[in-house]
Amino acid sequence: MNAGSLFGQAAGLALLAAVYPPAMLVAALYLGSERPGRSTVLYVVGGLVVVTVVGIAVLIAIRAGGLSHIGHHKTRYGLRLGLGLAAIIASIVLYRRRSRAVGAPDPAQPTGSAEPVKPKKPNLLQRLTAHPKPLAAFAVGAVMFGPSLTFIAAVQVVATAKTSLLDTVGAMAMIIVLTVAFAWLPLLAYLIAPARTIRTLRTVDAWLKRHGKTVLTAAIGIVGVILVIQGITGLA
Repeated sequence: MNAGSLFGQAAGLALLAAVYPPAMLVAALYLGSERPGRSTVLYVVGGLVVVTVVGIAVLIAIRAGGLSHIGHHKTRYGLRLGLGLAAIIASIVLYRRRSRAVGAPDPAQPTGSAEPVKPKKPNLLQRLTAHPKPLAAFAVGAVMFGPSLTFIAAVQVVATAKTSLLDTVGAMAMIIVLTVAFAWLPLLAYLIAPARTIRTLRTVDAWLKRHGKTVLTAAIGIVGVILVIQGITGLA
């Protein structure tokens, strides 16, 4: 695999890995909190740290298994096929859960009841982002950007490629930056135009609350199909 193909495949999968609506929702909550700048920076740092650590660990594990060697051609593409099938299964599970959630009656609004509905209590994430503390913001970033199948798929493209150290480092750095894009892009926009960014994020936040699960399910499904096709083609 040449450098252009390596970076192209890794970038495509990393961009799909970045499509994680909850990450942007949390960024919006932090930017609207009491200390928006510091909290969001620590949130981004938490995400970068966990993505970097997991990415390096996966890279080392795959390279240690010798999957970048010519003799492991079938194993390499078998891994891609396995990751693809796992991603497709995950997207189906998410889709079915979403379908059940949409079709189920709202227990907070019982039929025929005239009693007023009590407002929902803020969940843990909302409480942490409303009055953020430094360690809490860092921890939320680390949890939000924990390892995903899509991210691992992007790393395995680099790990299974026979390439130079410079290209490996460059591709991994690109994957890490792109994967955390939904955290640092809102922060960058806020630093340039704070008021406009807050207004835009509120609009995006409302849209993601309605369609975020659909977007996430579609992204995982697309990655699964891509990896399955690559795996079958390579094995054939």
